Amino acid sequence: MCIDTSRKLASIHRDQHGTISIVSVFAVLLLTILLGMVINVGRHADEKIKMQNAADAAAYSGGLVLARGMNTLAFTNHLLFDVFAVTAFMREARERNSETYVPGVLGAWRRVGPVFSSSKFPKFEQLGAAIIEKVPREQEVVQTYSEWAAASSERILPLMEEILKKELIPEFQRAVVEAFPDIAQTAAMEVARRSGESDHDDSVLRGVLWRTSVVPVGGQSKTFERTLPVIDPVTDFVPSQAQYQAVARYQREAMSHRHLGEWNYYAMWFFDREAKMCQFARLWRNFTCGHLNQLLTQEYPTTNLPFVIRTEKDNVTDMTTHLDRDFTFLGVVYRRKRPGILPGLFCNPLDSDAMAYAAVRLFVPRRRIMWYLPPPPVMMGGVPGEFPDLPGDEEDSDGEEEEEPGNGQREWVITRQPHTSDEWDLLNQHWTVQLVPAVQATLPDILQTVPPLPEFQDAGVRLPDLSGLTKDDICQISTH
Repeated sequence: MCIDTSRKLASIHRDQHGTISIVSVFAVLLLTILLGMVINVGRHADEKIKMQNAADAAAYSGGLVLARGMNTLAFTNHLLFDVFAVTAFMREARERNSETYVPGVLGAWRRVGPVFSSSKFPKFEQLGAAIIEKVPREQEVVQTYSEWAAASSERILPLMEEILKKELIPEFQRAVVEAFPDIAQTAAMEVARRSGESDHDDSVLRGVLWRTSVVPVGGQSKTFERTLPVIDPVTDFVPSQAQYQAVARYQREAMSHRHLGEWNYYAMWFFDREAKMCQFARLWRNFTCGHLNQLLTQEYPTTNLPFVIRTEKDNVTDMTTHLDRDFTFLGVVYRRKRPGILPGLFCNPLDSDAMAYAAVRLFVPRRRIMWYLPPPPVMMGGVPGEFPDLPGDEEDSDGEEEEEPGNGQREWVITRQPHTSDEWDLLNQHWTVQLVPAVQATLPDILQTVPPLPEFQDAGVRLPDLSGLTKDDICQISTH
């Protein structure tokens, strides 16, 4: 018995039974560790991509709302100018000053007509007969138009004057400046929340749209410094208020006269072409301009002024600082730190919550370059004795036109889009937004500041410790 036991003990080191079982235990353990590492890396990479997409979407959505706010202010500025123009137009329609001078003008033509008719020249005789026949017709046209315009004025003019009297358009613009930053912040939060929704994760993704002055967009910040880079020249008591008022009055005068000119162009189209003798179109334009000047300089010299841009391009000393301060915003998203697989083996050294950020900028795009085919030149006129050949006058022997190089041929040219403006002001309705590199100097301060918003009061957000790091150091860590 003792001999058998001794033999078994002596042969243990040569016995290979059960070796695979031991190797399998270590292999399964190693594979489990590798699987946990792969899952952790994959989850963190997936979370980083999703959070960055959420930050981009939140920043872009909030910035787009602000761009729409700028376009709304520009549109309502033009609406204000148009109201002034329509008011002046309708006041002349109500008072009918132009019509009172027409009989005197046509009376002169009525006296001249017989003089031409009694001349010995056939052309003058025909001209005199035409004048005598046309004078009553033009008088009838003027009277009909004036009656129609006066009837229209009874309905339209009281509304236009009420809009100006109660300053309805500036009040609406003040509401736009007040509300759109809050709408932008809500849009950024909602987009971030929806981007973070998933079936297997209960953590909430919160998004905040920051200004580069380390103040969230909207909320109480707009009471001491507006989010939108605009100035109300009537109610904003700023050091350069007189200068802003001068700019606003200049824009209002120029654009109101432009809108009035467009109204008069279409309204006086017939008189400019078919009823020139009565001079009604010239008289109408003079009186409507007089009414407009009275509105601008006497009735509303310091009220009903359009909103203007906070800093014009000519007054900018440092363009980068100017763009970062007034037109750049940062979207930051926050999510609670997610537990990893095998936390006892793989430890996340960061105690802070996960964060991602993106920067967005308001801007007015330049007009795009395009191909343009100019219209064919009109080869008419010249000095007496010279009359250039018109296209199609010369034909070859087969009856086909000969094309001579450089004579009436058109060539495509490169130009920029017409009817658009590149100016960064509140007369431009082409404001838009784009993502830009997040390299602002206040980036570390924003990432270390708990958002002073109601959604973050009880959230317990844990921010990273970035003390001593500059924005260049952060850009080396995150290249977004």
